[in-house]
Amino acid sequence: MRWLVGWSSIAASFGTAGRVFGQGGYDQDGYGESGAPVRGGIADAAHPGDPGVDAERTVHPVGAQLLWGDPDPLWAVGDWRPDEIRTLTADPADPFTRLAVLGCCGATDAELRRALYAARGGALRHLTQWPGSYTAVVQAGRRITVVGDLAGARPVFYTPWASGTAYATAALPLADLIEAQLDVGHLAALLACPDSPEALGDGTPYAGVRRIPPGHALILREGSREITGYEAVASLAVAAPESEPDRAVEGVREALVDAVRARLTAPRHAPDTLPPYDPGPVPGMGPADRRAARGAPAPGVGADLSGGSASATLALLAAGLPGAPGSLAGPGGARLLAVTFNDLATPQGREPELERARAIAADPRLHHVVVAAAEEALPYAELDGPLTDEPGPSLVFAARERRRLAAGSADHFTGHGARQVLDAHPARMADLLMDRRRRHLLRPVAALARSASASGASGESLLVPLTVYSAARRLARTPYRTGMEAAAARLREGGVTERVFGPVDASLAALTWSRPGPAAGWLTGEALAEVSIRLTAAAGRPPLSLRPGEARARALLARHAADHRVFEQAVEVRSQRLHAPFLDNQVVRAARALPESLRVQPGARAAILRSVLSSAGVRELPPGWGVTAHAPNETATRLGLRAALTELLSLFASPLLADAGLIDARVVQQALLDAADGRPVPLDGLAELVSMELWLHRLLARRGTCWTGTSTARRRAVPAPPLDAPLARLGPGGAPRPLRSGS
Repeated sequence: MRWLVGWSSIAASFGTAGRVFGQGGYDQDGYGESGAPVRGGIADAAHPGDPGVDAERTVHPVGAQLLWGDPDPLWAVGDWRPDEIRTLTADPADPFTRLAVLGCCGATDAELRRALYAARGGALRHLTQWPGSYTAVVQAGRRITVVGDLAGARPVFYTPWASGTAYATAALPLADLIEAQLDVGHLAALLACPDSPEALGDGTPYAGVRRIPPGHALILREGSREITGYEAVASLAVAAPESEPDRAVEGVREALVDAVRARLTAPRHAPDTLPPYDPGPVPGMGPADRRAARGAPAPGVGADLSGGSASATLALLAAGLPGAPGSLAGPGGARLLAVTFNDLATPQGREPELERARAIAADPRLHHVVVAAAEEALPYAELDGPLTDEPGPSLVFAARERRRLAAGSADHFTGHGARQVLDAHPARMADLLMDRRRRHLLRPVAALARSASASGASGESLLVPLTVYSAARRLARTPYRTGMEAAAARLREGGVTERVFGPVDASLAALTWSRPGPAAGWLTGEALAEVSIRLTAAAGRPPLSLRPGEARARALLARHAADHRVFEQAVEVRSQRLHAPFLDNQVVRAARALPESLRVQPGARAAILRSVLSSAGVRELPPGWGVTAHAPNETATRLGLRAALTELLSLFASPLLADAGLIDARVVQQALLDAADGRPVPLDGLAELVSMELWLHRLLARRGTCWTGTSTARRRAVPAPPLDAPLARLGPGGAPRPLRSGS
């Protein structure tokens, strides 16, 4: 896991240089003119009452490289590549006006310097306009500015610490720093309403560690903090004038091409260490299969090629850019490595996607590799894995995805985020009604009616247009406060179970200000009441947008970006970088400029990406390209549940979630049995429960800390509670406390 961390404090000497030497009339031994020792923060604490007691030790992250030092230090921690860390100063005579950019950034040094001058004057948006995915930190004197991204794939966390504020791009190191307890209320909200930022707020699984919202920046001035948005906010009551569809699609094309080019023009990388010796040809295994079995990515650049429109667009764009080959050296010249996963355990239903992938891979600029796996790559296989920063549903699919990515390249493109960035949330139909654009509802409503008729409900299909229109009209007329209060009342009354059988049911369920998640039906009444209190409190605060479609779409994108970040950590292959260009700032901005009348149409995403490829010179696509991909294979999920049923039942024999008061263990065990037997059970809800339970076990089994030089030799976040005390009832030091929000 790679992250950056720093802090700002009132103290002038704080953690990297120990005592202040030879400044302001002090001698080299750290004594002032009066003979009293200098007090400069926790590193200098040498008298009773200070947070630390060892004056010779300093606080810094384990395995970190210092980017700049006191009084407001900044470190980079983890296996950062040299080209992923860029620092510069505005003027050699002014060393305390400087910029650090970490990640893949397509800006030149001149562009970085101009943005530094602009940010010094308060214009932060210039720091987010370059192609790529990165985090920018600006220091101007004692003012520190940390800029997050628009989607939330590169979040920024902060916590009060030692008369100041510590910040990082990961929550766990900050939890280690303050020895935070678990925030059980946040875990309950994450299960009950994962797509509702009103319930999650700015919290994290660790009490006291906060997250800045997407599209915002954290500004620190000698320890004091301010969170401000850098994106222009449109009117809350009147829709902004729509841009022309052709120009908007052209903007998406330019943003995607620039995002892909930023990765291709970066220095190429090979695995840090050579994999074990290749014994040579193995019957039934090609070179790529043998390399994947050894767990090492190929040098160069590659991409997923699942047969869907998003991954195919990125693979073709990356392969078609002139002067930017994919691999360092390979058969047939330098080509882009395209990886397709073939699930041999459940091949039914995915044949058209595989055929489309083979047809696209016939492009001579692509080198196609098919990774085939059977029962060993089912969901819920190999539940042991690394500790991620936060829980996420991808933990149960990590082994499956890691097997596919190990056959990829050192820099690997994925199509994650395309659906959330380009597709229109069903609640945007309410936005169209608010703008009096009823005629734009005809095509999506007709498509839903056809889907209902195709599923066999021909009688009900006649009522679909009226039902959907009524639900959209009701949402358009429901104020934000009323919608939040209704969602809170629904949780208190226990009405959280939803039966979604098709696109019509899914659209109707999404036409609301807030909806319960798939795992909410297994939560206890106390946990649901806790989340309802959060929603009621959010109803009294002004929202970021009074337009339900825009608010729900941004919330869904933020949730997916957070899950993608957990996915990156869970499936991490050494020396490999996953790139999701659809989550880049410029791509998100370009997608938000698309007219709603264009997005709220059947097949809008495929049409947009087809236009993008056509503008880039790719006009021949296989039949069926752009067909809406199905949900994750339910058959594979049930097979994986059956194979891992004994282990899962043992996991929930005495679960930590039950100790926290969030679930009833017997109810979840019965749900696992029902799912394995094929009964209708929300499988995605079970994945969230299992993932969170696994994450809690990994967190509490963890030893050590992210920090060194503290007054305590070994510290870590979330100390293990006594065996006779429930997890949810423990406060700092093991003292009992009630289950409250933020506790």
